[in-house]
Amino acid sequence: MTSNARLPKPRPLHKLGGVHDFLDDIRLRPGMYVRGRSILHLDSILYGYSVGCEIHEVPVVNDFGHGGPFSEWLWPRFGMEYSSPLGWAVEIERAAEAAGVKPLDMFFDLLDEFRAARATTANQATR
Repeated sequence: MTSNARLPKPRPLHKLGGVHDFLDDIRLRPGMYVRGRSILHLDSILYGYSVGCEIHEVPVVNDFGHGGPFSEWLWPRFGMEYSSPLGWAVEIERAAEAAGVKPLDMFFDLLDEFRAARATTANQATR
C-alpha cells in the first residue's frame, strides 16, 4: 500500500503562481478538477483561466491557447507538418487512443517534455 503522507498536497489557489502551478495541482488530483478526467474539459478550464485573466486585466502567461507555445511545440512532436484546427486537446486525445493510453496521462507526459524543452532553450539562450 502507498502512503498518502508522502504525496505532495494541493496548494490553496491563492498560493499558486500561475497556470503551470495550477496544472501541477491538477496532476495531483485530476478527478477533483477535471470532470471525467477529460482532456477536452482541461482545455476548457485553461481557456477559462486565460479569459478570466484578460477580464481582470491580469497579465497572463497561458501557453495553452490555440496557436500558443504548447500547441506549436506539439505539432512537430506528433509529426504534423501543419497546426491542427481542432486544437491540441483533440490531437492528444487521438494520439492517446491510438497508443492505448489515457489522454490526461499523455497530456502530463507531454507537458513534462514541453517544460524540459523550454528549459533547455532558455539555458542555451543565456549562454
